[in-house]
Amino acid sequence: MRSTVLLAPVTALEFLGEEYLLSGEGPVLSVYSLHTSSTAPRQPGATLSVLRNHRIHGIRPAPRRQESGEGGSQQQPRPHEEREGGALLAVFGGKAVCVVELREEERAGGSPRLAELCPLWELQDWVWDAHWLQGRRHLAVALAHNAVVLCDPWARVALALSRCAEGCLLYSALLLGPSWAGLVVVGGTVFSQLVLWGPAQGESAGGGGGGPAVQRRLEGHEGVVFGIAYLPESGWLASASDDRSACLWQVGSLGGPAGCGSESPVRLWALYGHQARVFAVRLLRGRLLSAGEDSLCLLWDGHRGSVARRFKGHRAGGVRALAVSEGGGGGHWAATGGADGGIRVWRIGGDGEGEGGPGRGCASAPRRSLCDLRFRGRGSPKVVRLAGFGAQGHLRVVVLTDEGCVYLHSSGEGGGEGWQPLGGEGDPEFRSYSVLELAEAGGGAALCAVGNLAGGVRVFALEQPGGALELRAGRGKVHSLHWASERGRGGEEEPGRWQLFASGPEGQVYRWEVCAAGGRGGQQALGVRPLRPLLLPACAKRWLTAVAALPGRGALWAAGDRRGSVLLYRGAREGRGGPDEPPLGPVSVLFGLHGKQGVTSLRAQGGLLYSTGRDGCVRVLGVRSGDEAEERPDTLEVLRAQRTCRGMDWVERVLFPETGRFLVLGFHSVDFVVWDPVRRERLLSVPCGGGHRSWSYCAPSRANAGPGWTPSLGDGFAFIKQGGVFLSRGRGPPLSGFGVPLELKEGVHGRGVACVCRVGAVRSEAGAWWEVLVTGGEDTTLTVLGVQPDCGSVRVLSIIADHISSVRALATVPQPEGETGAQEPSCLSALLFSGGGRAQLQSYRLLIGWNRQEGTPSCQVIQVAGHRLAEQWEKRRNRHKMLKMDPETRMIEWSVCWLRVTDALLLPRLFSLHESLRRLVLLWGSLHHQRCVLSVAPFSLCSPQGTRSQFLCSAATDGRIALWDLTEVVEGAEGLTAAPQCWGEGSPCLCVPAHQSGVNSLAVWGSASSECLLLASGGDDGSLTVSRIGVQYNTRDTGGASASLRLLGQTSAPCAHAAPLTALQFLTSDLLATVSVDQRVALWRLCGEGRLRWQGALFSHVADAAGLVVW
Repeated sequence: MRSTVLLAPVTALEFLGEEYLLSGEGPVLSVYSLHTSSTAPRQPGATLSVLRNHRIHGIRPAPRRQESGEGGSQQQPRPHEEREGGALLAVFGGKAVCVVELREEERAGGSPRLAELCPLWELQDWVWDAHWLQGRRHLAVALAHNAVVLCDPWARVALALSRCAEGCLLYSALLLGPSWAGLVVVGGTVFSQLVLWGPAQGESAGGGGGGPAVQRRLEGHEGVVFGIAYLPESGWLASASDDRSACLWQVGSLGGPAGCGSESPVRLWALYGHQARVFAVRLLRGRLLSAGEDSLCLLWDGHRGSVARRFKGHRAGGVRALAVSEGGGGGHWAATGGADGGIRVWRIGGDGEGEGGPGRGCASAPRRSLCDLRFRGRGSPKVVRLAGFGAQGHLRVVVLTDEGCVYLHSSGEGGGEGWQPLGGEGDPEFRSYSVLELAEAGGGAALCAVGNLAGGVRVFALEQPGGALELRAGRGKVHSLHWASERGRGGEEEPGRWQLFASGPEGQVYRWEVCAAGGRGGQQALGVRPLRPLLLPACAKRWLTAVAALPGRGALWAAGDRRGSVLLYRGAREGRGGPDEPPLGPVSVLFGLHGKQGVTSLRAQGGLLYSTGRDGCVRVLGVRSGDEAEERPDTLEVLRAQRTCRGMDWVERVLFPETGRFLVLGFHSVDFVVWDPVRRERLLSVPCGGGHRSWSYCAPSRANAGPGWTPSLGDGFAFIKQGGVFLSRGRGPPLSGFGVPLELKEGVHGRGVACVCRVGAVRSEAGAWWEVLVTGGEDTTLTVLGVQPDCGSVRVLSIIADHISSVRALATVPQPEGETGAQEPSCLSALLFSGGGRAQLQSYRLLIGWNRQEGTPSCQVIQVAGHRLAEQWEKRRNRHKMLKMDPETRMIEWSVCWLRVTDALLLPRLFSLHESLRRLVLLWGSLHHQRCVLSVAPFSLCSPQGTRSQFLCSAATDGRIALWDLTEVVEGAEGLTAAPQCWGEGSPCLCVPAHQSGVNSLAVWGSASSECLLLASGGDDGSLTVSRIGVQYNTRDTGGASASLRLLGQTSAPCAHAAPLTALQFLTSDLLATVSVDQRVALWRLCGEGRLRWQGALFSHVADAAGLVVW
């Protein structure tokens, strides 16, 4: 056995010049290239497992020979030093140290290659730091008990050992100095202190062989010190502590002739900005970087003691590694590695950059300019819209006032002089009340529509306001205006053609087709053709709020109203409107889909319809095609409902920067937020006062932003506040000034992964196979992963965040080939079941396809059904006065359609899924165990007469395994859509005692027609037990045959693992794989004489392993 892919927390990062970033994940050392303009995740240039069973906690590049300490050039070169062009790396972690060389291969186009130069050296104590001395010949190693070892890594011998007089336990250490004689140790103790001492500075003042004494003691923290950093140019020393603070000290020069620095060190700042423990600190010229368990990385101004920038680019679990490059003409690189396994890199500007107000908690806290456009015009601004970028690249702002005047402003012009009136001084018909909406026509052109209280609609081009067209939308108030572009059969937008929707009184929605064509002198000529109006269903708030055309489906239009309903209309494109022609009614209605606050937007993308509302959800809708012959209309159906971040209930619309992914725009309290549902982070946050105001957002141009564009680079956000018009714009090119993060590696789960399952495999056009896996964790999310075992590539395909508690169980059911035929190698369909805390069950349909643009698999998630055992209980009144018979439950494991749970009533349950009805039905449960049920395993048998029997194995904390015959329950569930509530009925057909305590995992091996089954179990006692179950078929009076079970024998390995055995699986009929909390994956052979024989084990860097999947 060997490890091919490892997803683990990133615990070490180090820059190698401006070209490479080195990372440590478990024992694996990886090299990433920084020479790229793309922000997409990438593969490491080289990887090497160097520390065996230890985790890498530090990487120390050797200095160049001209930068080495004294005597480096006078030493006789060793064989490894005669090789030019390579970089020596000291890699340490746990109790081990290793030396690795990084070299660029000329034959491979300069790609990096890692090679181990000396064998792994294991010490007797934890290693906190390693430091190169004397021309890259010797290493000084700091140990956890305040000691330092001088070693020769090439000979693997210890030359000297120095123990401090204070033998306290250290949680961090930093070694400084060019040689052993001038070496200084800075240690962070468990007593909240920093101690400085020199290993070669003699014994303590009292004598007696106590070792060197502490020369300086820095006090100020109130918790354990986790990280230390030093900047020689300024004499600053920084420390990170368990008390959620980072301290900055002035200690002077350390190491060499200066020794332990100033005799009276001064604490300059105690920096409090983190909400949890601070793990790491790094120093720059005049600035300090700190990262902690709250997943925040803060850039501090070292002279003011204030936060200059903040960014949060990792999921829950915190930032475990932090690195800063040496810097050059373009500034520094800052890299963070998280507990979620992700790596991100930001480009930090020079000394003058990074100052200013703190970010609002967004991912990268981009540099933005917020300015008051100083509106000068007739009336007060009521509506603001962004009209995109003009011919000169200036962002254009259009404002409608309460006097009915329209003004245009270009952001490149200064002050109030940039405001230009459009269409004179206003029309009395548009005073007091008017609405405005824009449509970008491309090439810097835009169309504007203005509606009034009397049903009048005025349409004109911004470049030609004098050529306005007057339209009539009934005789009442125009509630809203909406533009929708015409789309061809292939889904592409038809240039120069739009439809204008005006929502009038009594639910009437008037439509016009607007065409713009080039006229004489380069002016645009507008043409208007009335279309058949639409009719909204009767409700209290009967006006239109969103509209979108569905491409490739003829004349299908989706609309959203203020009541929160999503409507589907079908009408001929060529149909003209008229007073004698009745309006079109909806063919499908999803009433109140987004609640009473209304639908905010509709967007058609990739054959799907995305709807947003003020209920905090983005819903993905599909259209089920009807049949005109059978008079069955097209129907809207909800495929998935995805919630945004907590507190972001006001969702406005979605953006699609990449294929298969989208961003969410909305409001979180008083901030305008751009949210990434895949990364689960804010990309942009602008304080504007909330969504109860007129606002407009313009996404950056793809041509200007590059291949990995993201909000904050050339985008614009305009809003009205206290009678003023404000514009917030992103500044700077990509990868500059804390702008776009360079995501070298995607994160998976910030907290523990509780379960994993395999969906299947897909093949690319080039023939590469990708395995599709799903993981569930304590962060309440499901992550769909695409894994390429051959090269170790891992991509996050989708994230599902529907659970309200931790996800504990997963199971998949592949699409039966008989239903859809043999699946293509490049696509895959499967049902996914998930269960977890709060008695919640979810089921999804996963559609795995191929993204040709990125060369990776893509995933579409369809939500099929959900179930909660306490859902009806929570709707009852006065439930606090009643006794709850079915208390709070944790779902622990799915097995296809079988389920194991843990609750106070302690029963296994059987569910049935009706995918067409989107319903999970609870069929059966039993109170037999009277203990916590930990595991289940189903199997089926087939008699010689062809009768099939369904069985279930369940095991609890008493170590006993019960086998149930559920044939009658399953046969009676055919066509059942309501729960029969068969609680406690029947008794197991066989009980098998297997363990002294809880049984964590079960596995059954045997064909449906076999007369002997193998039942393997692993328990908390660390033992592995295999039971042989005999099968006997008895003829029924009603025909057919029933199966009876009996125990034939058992074999056990009492000490299979040194800790509880958590999962096991059969590989073949005589070969098992087991995994345990002791971090070992073991293979066992079932011999002919009924004994279990150990075949081998592999150490796994997955701590507290909870699951195992084999295929």
